[in-house]
Amino acid sequence: MRARLNALTDVEKHYLRKEHLLFPYLEKHGITGPPKVMWAKHDEARALLRAALEALAAAPATAAEARAVVALAVRPAASAIRDMIDREENILLPMAQDTLGELEWWEIARQSAEVGFCLVEPREDWRPAAAPAPAVDEPVDSRRIRLPTGTLSAKELEAILNALPLDATFVDAEDRVRYFTHGKDRVFARSRAVLGRKVQFCHPPSSVDTVDRILQGFRSGKQDRAAFWIEQRGRFVHIEYVALRDAAGAYLGCLEVTQDLTAKRALTGEQRLLSWTEEHADA
Repeated sequence: MRARLNALTDVEKHYLRKEHLLFPYLEKHGITGPPKVMWAKHDEARALLRAALEALAAAPATAAEARAVVALAVRPAASAIRDMIDREENILLPMAQDTLGELEWWEIARQSAEVGFCLVEPREDWRPAAAPAPAVDEPVDSRRIRLPTGTLSAKELEAILNALPLDATFVDAEDRVRYFTHGKDRVFARSRAVLGRKVQFCHPPSSVDTVDRILQGFRSGKQDRAAFWIEQRGRFVHIEYVALRDAAGAYLGCLEVTQDLTAKRALTGEQRLLSWTEEHADA
């Protein structure tokens, strides 16, 4: 049962693909209500799944205890996920099929690999006949971006931002997501479908009030930073929101910075000497 339930947690990737790929395209067509309701149902299913995993981790000692865990924890989680499947097949997907065009589905399909797939990987890529021909790789613009402390090419700037040991997302003054770093080890999933999307739609409904309070505080000038830290699957994650302003103090937007500080939090003493492994040295 524990092994099967662990496999079922893969549904998280399915929910993420809906939240970060399908919902943004529906919102572009003015459909906002059903995604909000469904995201809240995702969170309910997630909570039930976590509770079931915790109950099973306690390793019931008797058959009667095991039956009680299944009835009180496992069965509600499975039921919530099954109910979501019914909502998808009978409401969400028919509505999406009637609303989205073929090229929009193609964009969703193209970006799905960035989030991952639930239990089953597609065996082949899909490319509609109407899709534009694959673009030939073009050299990155070699012009230098001039900043007060030096110059960078676009290629250098992208490499620097993606090498930072953190995830950064920029939300503009209109609360729209305009940029995010895409390093190899992100803490939270991001896809290009969120670009141009209202940041409120990038968070579960239970968090929207907090997001609005932070942005209102930044926009009014009363606040400049908001920090949170959480324990997530054995990791210590630090999340900080920083207000961005120009030289005159006008609000430009917000920078969200997320860091996995688990390893750094465990550091003790000092390290003054280089300690590369042979593998790293050869690389």
